[in-house]
Amino acid sequence: MIKVGIVGGTGYTGVELLRILVNHPEAQLHVITSRSEAGVPVADMYPNLRGHTDICFSVPDTNTLGECDVVFFATPHGVAHSLAEEILATGTRVIDLSADFRIQDADEWEKWYGQPHGARGLLPEAVYGLPELKRDDIRNARLIAVPGCYPTSVQLGLMPLLENNLLPEQTIIADCKSGVSGAGRGAKVGSLLCETSESMMAYAVKGHRHLPEIKQGLGWMAGKPVGLTFVPHLTPMIRGIHSTMYAFAPDLPADFDLQGLYEQRYANEPFVDVMPAGSHPATRSVKGSNMCRIAVHRHVETGQIVVLSVIDNLVKGASGQAVQNMNLMFGLDELTGLNHVALMP
Repeated sequence: MIKVGIVGGTGYTGVELLRILVNHPEAQLHVITSRSEAGVPVADMYPNLRGHTDICFSVPDTNTLGECDVVFFATPHGVAHSLAEEILATGTRVIDLSADFRIQDADEWEKWYGQPHGARGLLPEAVYGLPELKRDDIRNARLIAVPGCYPTSVQLGLMPLLENNLLPEQTIIADCKSGVSGAGRGAKVGSLLCETSESMMAYAVKGHRHLPEIKQGLGWMAGKPVGLTFVPHLTPMIRGIHSTMYAFAPDLPADFDLQGLYEQRYANEPFVDVMPAGSHPATRSVKGSNMCRIAVHRHVETGQIVVLSVIDNLVKGASGQAVQNMNLMFGLDELTGLNHVALMP
């Protein structure tokens, strides 16, 4: 059994980790921390876990966390900086769901997150946890940076095109919509029901924190810098990411088999479903699951490539992908504990 610790178990990604791990056949929950809720039974805060765990929240302690085989950080940005090195020194592996180790350039991270990077020395060994891109590196990693939700959906949607050098030197457009849970569990006026219901709005149009992360990943795929316009939107639903990517490939033959390209690239990926030609994936088709569903189109008049990509932002966009990384790190089948059918309706 893999002995598991979670730092920061009170947010949406934390409880999603718990929901997955209490039914994971190879995982044993050892400690769940929260400074503000220390001593409170986890099931009192999240009644959906009644009968599944009797653990209480506790104050983070390096010695206790060091007893684990792996520790997940489901914390605000900057928290993992201060504890990750101490935990790694005990021989425990770390899977960080925050943005602390996603961007390899510390100066760039500081620019977007507005604080000093507290663990620059760990960045060279931090592995970006997108299994479809970094599977072999993940297997041998001590420290995983779990990708963000928007970056996961965008990168998976564009990967086959960029890996095959099919897009010329021009800007790709990623038009993305997120459910309100992506804003976290903290009390914010912008997340109130009366503010978000029956309304939709774009935000951070001039630049979102996920932009440098997405561009970094697309650059790895293409082997060169990639231009990207990324516009996120807040949508009146709880869970889900819907990303629509627009890319123009003027030299691509009209009869090029884009559908076949995508099907071949993802044929052996357990959590990427390339839908039949002409499909339009819906966020509800992935709700509660670790699946990314993709459809690729060629616009009949302009020839523009349009890629549709949907995920659950809390599962494949966060906690499910984190557990997928854990499975790889400990030599398990990637499907272990994650083979959930999406919730319908």
